Amino acid sequence: MKSKSRLTTAVICSVVLVLFLHVTLTSFVDRIRFSETITCDRSNVYDLCEINGPALLEPITTTFFSMDPTNLIMTPTSSFIKTRPYPRKMDKTAMSRVKELTLSSALPDVWCGVTHDSPAVVFSTGGYTGNFFHEFMDGFIPLYITFNSIFLNHHQDDVILVITDYKDWWSRKYEELLAHFSRHPIINMDNENLTHCFPSVIVGLISHGPMIINPKLLPHPKTLVDFQAILQNAYSQDPDEIPSSQRPRLVLVNRNAKVGRMIMNLEEVIKTAKEAGFDVTIFEPTQNTSLVESFKLIHASHAMLGVHGAALTNFLFLRPGSVLMQVVPIGTQWLSDTYFRNPARVLGLEYLEYKIKAEESSLAERYGANDTVLTNPKAFSRGNWKHMHVYLKTQNVKFDKVKLKRYLKNAYRKAKIFMDKES
Repeated sequence: MKSKSRLTTAVICSVVLVLFLHVTLTSFVDRIRFSETITCDRSNVYDLCEINGPALLEPITTTFFSMDPTNLIMTPTSSFIKTRPYPRKMDKTAMSRVKELTLSSALPDVWCGVTHDSPAVVFSTGGYTGNFFHEFMDGFIPLYITFNSIFLNHHQDDVILVITDYKDWWSRKYEELLAHFSRHPIINMDNENLTHCFPSVIVGLISHGPMIINPKLLPHPKTLVDFQAILQNAYSQDPDEIPSSQRPRLVLVNRNAKVGRMIMNLEEVIKTAKEAGFDVTIFEPTQNTSLVESFKLIHASHAMLGVHGAALTNFLFLRPGSVLMQVVPIGTQWLSDTYFRNPARVLGLEYLEYKIKAEESSLAERYGANDTVLTNPKAFSRGNWKHMHVYLKTQNVKFDKVKLKRYLKNAYRKAKIFMDKES
């Protein structure tokens, strides 16, 4: 009897073990099946998600469904991931302007309205789009990195751009540049009713950091120099036609009073630059300024001067060897170094910095020259971006004439060397 009882117990245990292994294995397979089909890397300042296989976009619900044949097998549960495809996920202000998208392993209840043979890259033109600097730092540079990270064995213009938080003016403004990323019409998710099917989908863009392309993080090393070549291909109408000049050409980037960091003695600066030996052109870009015309002006210049701000992003159009002069208002040193000085050096520009002193800042009149706002910006801002409003929005600059004259004389010398080399 005892032997029979032990046998029965062993059989029951075996059955339970088999059932347990079956359930565990089934659950494991479901997770692997999902993870193999839909993956999402959330370990960086961006989220990068992928449907590695056939996918369907249902634009009304902003959902991408995996159409992998293995999903036709009924599984105990379906899974989904939500993401916002903009590479500043720690920035609450920026991300509040980006729609949330869903990637799902559930079977969709709709069929393909339009079937594409090319993969899709999905990203947002929400966030800080509208600011020229951010349109490159958070948009086109990450887009370039993403293409050179993922589509190595694919014709890079044979990728479909699918955009949420779409802006008509943005696509018109960057028409020439967008054509270098895709030969296909852009799919505007916000104004689309048809479902679209793709062989695979990437959701999100890869960022290496502010105005950085890190060659060590790419399968085939690229830098900002390679990205600049894309800009030249997009905007140069005749790359060999740089007009001759007897004097170095200086582009002076001017900001208006509404956005802060305005040059209060602009006429004096122009006069001093001309006396130093420059031909001076005032450049006041707006959202509607033609990038073809901007490129033509700046690429042909020998030097560019401007107060720290978005319009200095036009330094990407300067030729190696030309001079970039950045005016650094009080409280903006880290921003100036990170966003313009460092990438300018990568591009082979002669970088010069003009640091505003307390007596050259409008903040001295408001707070007093000995106030912490001017003497210790780090202590005043304490890492709080809201406090930076004082430096970025309420500060204007007035150059010291003697200091400026000495500065521009050095800039002229470098620009003249560059001009003579090209002649």
